[in-house]
Amino acid sequence: MPELPEVEVTRRGIDEPLRGAQVLAVRLGKALRWGLGVEPETLIGARLLPVQRRGKYLWLPLLGGCGGGLLLHLGMSGSLALQAEAPPPGPHDHFDLVTSQGTLRLTDPRRFGAVVWSPSTVDPPAAKLLAALGAEPFDDSLTPAAFHAALQRHRAPIKAMLLSGRIVVGAGNIYACEALHAAGIHPATPCRRIGPVRAARLLQALRETLAQAIELGGSTLRDFRDAHGMDGAFQQHARVYGRAGEACPRCGAPVRRIVQAQRATYFCAGCQRP
Repeated sequence: MPELPEVEVTRRGIDEPLRGAQVLAVRLGKALRWGLGVEPETLIGARLLPVQRRGKYLWLPLLGGCGGGLLLHLGMSGSLALQAEAPPPGPHDHFDLVTSQGTLRLTDPRRFGAVVWSPSTVDPPAAKLLAALGAEPFDDSLTPAAFHAALQRHRAPIKAMLLSGRIVVGAGNIYACEALHAAGIHPATPCRRIGPVRAARLLQALRETLAQAIELGGSTLRDFRDAHGMDGAFQQHARVYGRAGEACPRCGAPVRRIVQAQRATYFCAGCQRP
């Protein structure tokens, strides 16, 4: 599933090229997770403002036309491509936003993605979809003290809480495993058992892991490509994720794989403590 780094890489790839672009046409393919919410024709003539991101959602504000904006989610296997001249859509191409500066196409083999129109991010339906999201990991208001206080309100294992996005968004499976390894915290540790020092270390590790992933173009495990069709490279630098049985690069103990809430978790029992 595309996580925060992949979505941020996508945002950076389409933001500048689409600024000020005028919507010329909209094509809908097979039904996605949710309906568009407006007639496609009402978007024609609008101009695109700077693309924003909230968690794993992209927000494309519109000036003119019906106003508001488009809230996009890449689902489990989606990716966006911006092409000067798009080829005819294939069976997995479910949304085209044709603009004066190229065609933005959503390709999503599993169709869990979505493109939804909303009057704003604080009005339905966008407000409802964004309401449960935790803090942005790079937000200055997410201090180590605030992060620790939020952890103390939960008994769940720290890995599960990171994946939920209720405290902080962006830590998908690969990034949660890597950040917990960097912080030296066992993935099954209950949130309430993590003290202020370890909470600060985890927050820093999470920020560094996500920043590195963004710099490397995200991770391509199956379907993800950036807006220009390039694979991400973070998976090649993972220290524990996908490396069960290999030596931990820090202590040399074998990396272990367990299943938590039906998700594979990779960790080092030698240097990640409960």
